[in-house]
Amino acid sequence: MTPEQAAGKAAQDVGQDRPTRSRRAPWSLKELMLVVVLGAVFGFLYWALVQGWIAFAAVTGPFGDLTQHVLLGGWLIVAPVAVAIIQRPGAGVVAEVLASVIEVVFLGSAVGPLLFVAAAIQGAGSELPFALTRYRSYSWFTYALSGGLGAFAVFFFSAFRSGWYGTDLFWTRLAIQVLSGVVLGGLLAKVVVDALVRTGVVDSFAVGRTASR
Repeated sequence: MTPEQAAGKAAQDVGQDRPTRSRRAPWSLKELMLVVVLGAVFGFLYWALVQGWIAFAAVTGPFGDLTQHVLLGGWLIVAPVAVAIIQRPGAGVVAEVLASVIEVVFLGSAVGPLLFVAAAIQGAGSELPFALTRYRSYSWFTYALSGGLGAFAVFFFSAFRSGWYGTDLFWTRLAIQVLSGVVLGGLLAKVVVDALVRTGVVDSFAVGRTASR
């Protein structure tokens, strides 16, 4: 074989290998089922959080319209949990949308189908920090950024729907919701994932293999 032929064969081999390395394996059935279960479980939890949101607003009286925003981050938690366990693109968005379907279809959320839009937005925002690291970083900072960005992204949709633009408390609402996202939608998600890893129930998923290294 001449040097030119050898070089050509090597280039061909590289070209054949590249798609194999770059492609991800298809989702397994257990991964799909886990996302469905997470969506269902957190859908019910989100509905319970709505009751807490209403009660908190009532208890705080005239400040209720503002102080209830401290709970916003609770609606963001399923996205980073799903992403961290499965470590696949789209897991966070799918989990959030499924949770919203449970809220609307089965629990009769007053928000209606618009909740699907909000869920997709906050899921995408929450998943973005993990996507930027190619689903390799699961540090406290990445989780915090996930919750904060998810809250930031969905805030502007909520502001449009609720008429917050141009009001005196616009930036205050944004600050409270982003902070809530960092704590409840990000840092708390890491606590949940770490607790699940310790129990061993997610050992057969990507997070289990990562934790064992």
